[in-house]
Parts: sequence; structure tokens; C-alpha cells
Amino acid sequence: MTKNIRGRDEIDPQYRWDLTAIFATQEDWERLFAETEALMAEGEAFRGRLTGSAQTLRDCLVWADRLEAGLEELFAYARMKRDEDNRDAFYQNLTGRAMTLVVQAGGALSFIEPELLAAEDGVLEALRRDPLLADFARTLDEIIRNKPHVLSPAEEKLLAATGELAQGPGNIFSMLNDADIKFGEIEDEDGRKAELTKGSYIRFLESPRRSVRETAFRALYRAYKAQTNTLAALYNASVKTDCFYAKARRHPSALAAALFSANVPPAVYDNLISAVREFLPDFYRYMALRQKTLGLGDLRMYDMHTPLVPEARAFYTYEEARDIVLEALAPLGEEYLDVLRRAFAGRWIDVRETEGKTSGAYSWGTYASHPYVLLNHQDTLDSLFTLAHEMGHALHTWYSNANQPHRYAGYKIFVAEVASTLNETLLIRHLLTRAADKEQKAYLLNHYLDQFRGTVFRQTMFAEFEKLTHAAAEAGESLTAEMLGREYRALNALYHGPSVTLDAEIDLEWARIPHFYNAFYVYQYATGFAAATALAEGILREGEPAVKKYLAFLSGGCSDYPLALLQRAGVDMASPEPVRRALEVFAGMVRELETLLE
Repeated sequence: MTKNIRGRDEIDPQYRWDLTAIFATQEDWERLFAETEALMAEGEAFRGRLTGSAQTLRDCLVWADRLEAGLEELFAYARMKRDEDNRDAFYQNLTGRAMTLVVQAGGALSFIEPELLAAEDGVLEALRRDPLLADFARTLDEIIRNKPHVLSPAEEKLLAATGELAQGPGNIFSMLNDADIKFGEIEDEDGRKAELTKGSYIRFLESPRRSVRETAFRALYRAYKAQTNTLAALYNASVKTDCFYAKARRHPSALAAALFSANVPPAVYDNLISAVREFLPDFYRYMALRQKTLGLGDLRMYDMHTPLVPEARAFYTYEEARDIVLEALAPLGEEYLDVLRRAFAGRWIDVRETEGKTSGAYSWGTYASHPYVLLNHQDTLDSLFTLAHEMGHALHTWYSNANQPHRYAGYKIFVAEVASTLNETLLIRHLLTRAADKEQKAYLLNHYLDQFRGTVFRQTMFAEFEKLTHAAAEAGESLTAEMLGREYRALNALYHGPSVTLDAEIDLEWARIPHFYNAFYVYQYATGFAAATALAEGILREGEPAVKKYLAFLSGGCSDYPLALLQRAGVDMASPEPVRRALEVFAGMVRELETLLE
């Protein structure tokens, strides 16, 4: 019997998000599209007059904020509808129209910063102190900080017009990865034919039967191998694009450019890599424990996900996962739980894997609506953690939107993974307290260590790969499939140590990582994990005072720089110490698991 993915219309509506909170009808989308096109033209009235008076500058900044809010609604809705089924030509077209409008708006807005920065010395600073502009003070501070990287008005307009082209590699990769590539069928544990998808892949790798794990692993990479040169060309184009924009804006490197907007020094990135490398012997110890416990002569990459305590393997329906998440997050207080219950009851979440649907999980939405969450729930422990993770993102967005004006609501990527990972930390603590016996506790520790592996060690390896590839491109080297595979294999050997035998297929893993098309994002999973570990410890130890500081952090949006927001919440991420402390937690859990498995 063949198990196939269902079509979207076959899924009960309660498991499908309801996007009518953004637009009730397609006509409403078209109406805002037309209004936004018209609104763009109003910017010409401000051109050349911005420094004439505080009132004129305020009116212009209000106009820009209205324009950006409308664009956010148009693009988010179109893209989320496309993500329901990437094969749907109507929403492919709608997303394209929205993206074109975003690029056009970039051109319409492009005069603001250059004109302000072209003002004589002291003029912008004086405007920034005017009471009329008090609620735009941080916006103006950022413009002043950005002065070395802003070009002339003509150059800014030209650069803005390249925005749609810059999205090309990522968009093409998404179409190939989510809509076109197929992995065929494999035999499951019962010998039945089952379709292999990105959503079911990890489930197969969790199988206690090694032949199933190996078959899924080789089938997945067989499909990517057939597209290797195309994927290398796409990634090369993406990296070259990053380098072009960094050079055009006079940043010393693509890494420095990516970290600039959050005011994060590159030393934070380098400190993470150094700290993780320092603790690699503890990771090797975990790999050796995995090899010993599974009784394998050689540990392969497809052996990384199967539980070390198979008799305690856990499955959770979506409803069970929802209830456990509510219980686990109780330390965050009734106010937080009330929003969470509204999300579960109000169809904020798209739960099931369906044909053509975007893989993985994310949280998104608009300022005017509530947040949304896309899942591909598989009834596994991993899916339970994914639900807790994405609801952390959603409630971070909800608190930011509820407490900040639109211009300051969008928190920086550097803190984006803190709330999600804190939820996972509270979840594992909750599950460990409920563990019925030694085997279940060992299973949960194993799962959390695997989560740690994926969030800290794996993402840091990704971060090192990104740093390496961008440095190579900046040195004029072409990122060929052969070069990418060679460098990726060397990093895998370094990070996994002597217990792991590397199959040739793992050289291709870089080819299937969507986050590589959003440069220098993934390191923040690891830094976010470290910050979340510290915050969770405070909440569990101190209770309400720590919760109050944490909710203030969630409410901060981008009203201050990420490092400052975290420091006020009690975590100093400018230091490598939070990362080291998190890695010490990992080392301690490895030792505890060793004892349980003796």
C-alpha cells in the first residue's frame, strides 16, 4: 500500500490557517495594491524638502511607514498563500506582483536617507532633537549611524532597482527545492511503499531499522546529486550577490555587512565558532556514546537521528503536542498562556503536510494581523519541539506588535531565535520532570542532546561554511560543486570527529539548506540558544521577576539594539561566556546520559 501526501482540500479546516485576518477577499488585496501604488507617488512631494522643517520630515517618515506597512501586508499574504501550494500559478503570480511593488517602493523611498545625510553638519542632529520628531528619534539615530554606507540618491535608486534580481537565486532554489524535486518511494519498516518527502525524511532517519535510514538517506541525496551543478551555480550567484551589496555599501566584508543592521560586532560571530570548537571533544564524546549504544562498527550520518533508547520512542498527535506545550510554558505566566490559547483556537497555525506545501516550519504575519505559523506536523517528538519553537516566534511577534509602533515592532534576527529556543528549553525541563522511568529520561536527554547538536554544533558548522564561502568569493574564487563539496566535507570531519564515517552523500548537504540563501542567519540559532538557556534558568529560579524582564524583552521589538535588549534581560552576549555555559550544560547532559545507559 502506498502512502501519499494529501491535497489541501482533504485537510480539516481546523488544521489550516485562516489568512482572512490579513485580507478577507482577493478584492481587498487588489484594493490595497492599488492604494499602495498611488501612495508611492506621494513621496515626490517630499523630495528636496526633508531638512526644511521638522514637520515636513515627520510627514515624510509617516508616509514611509504607511507605505512599508501596506507592502508588508501585500507580500506576506501573497507569499503565505503561495506556500500553501507552490504549484499554484495564481499565487506565484501574486507573489511576483507583490515583490515587484516592493522593489518599486524601494526606489520611491530611496531618496530619504541620502537626502538627510547630504545635509550640512549639525542639521540632521538638530532635527533629531526637535520634539515633533521624538517618536522617530531612533530612526534618525540609525540613519546617522548608517551614514558611511549610504550612496548618492541616484546610486541608491539604482541599487534599489536591483532588489528583484537579487532575489533570483533564492526564489529559483525555492521552486526547485519545494515544488520540482522529487525523491521517489522507499520501503518503510513494515515493507510497505511510502513516498519520501522532506517532511518525512527525518521520520525515516529516526527508524530503528538501519536499512530504512540508509535507503532514505541515499534516495534523498540521489535527487540532489542529479541537480548538483545547478545548485552550485545558484549558491554561487547568491554569495556573489551578498558580496556585491557589501562592497557597494562600503562594508569590509559580506559578514560585516550582514551583522551591521543589528549592530553586532563580527567578534561575536568569531567568538561563537571559537567556543564551539573548544567544546568539540565533548561532542566527540557524544558521538562515541551514540556509536557504542547503537552497537555499530561504524557510525554514519544517517545514524544521527534514531533514538538511543528505541523502546521509549514517543509519538504525539497534534492535539497532544498542543496540550503539552501549554503545560510546559506555564512558568511564563497566565498572560502568555492566554495569547497561546487564542493562537491554538483561532486558526493561526497551518498544521499538516500537503501537496506542494513549503517544507519545514516558520512564523510570519503582518503588523495589522496576528502572527501565523506554518508547520508540517509528523506526530513525532521533533514535531512537538517544533510546535513549541514556532509558537515562541509567534508570541515574540505578538508582544512586539502589541507594544511597539510599526516602525519599531520588527525585532532583529539576532534575537529572533531566543524566544523560540527558550520555549524548547522549558519544554525539555517539563518533559524530564514527567519522565516515568530511567528509559524515558534517557530518551528525552538523547532527544535534547540531538536538538543541541542541531541548534549549536550543526548551525555553527553552517556558520563557518558561510564565512568560508563568502571569503572565497571575496577573494575571487568561483564556488563550484567540487569546491563546495570538498570544503563541506572537511568541516563535517572536523565537527563530528573520529567516531563518524562520512558517506560521499554528505558532501552534497550544502545543496539543500534553504538558510544559505539568507546569508549569515544560522549563527543566531546558536547564540539564541545560549541566551535562551540563561533566560530559562532565571525564569525557573526566580519566577515572576524574571518573567517580567523576559516579557519586557519580548515587547522590545527593535526599540534598541539586540545586545542591549538582552543585557537588560540579564544576558551579555557580547561575551563568549553564555555560549560556554550552554556548552557546559551539553557536556553535563552527555555525562548524565552515559550513566543512564550503562
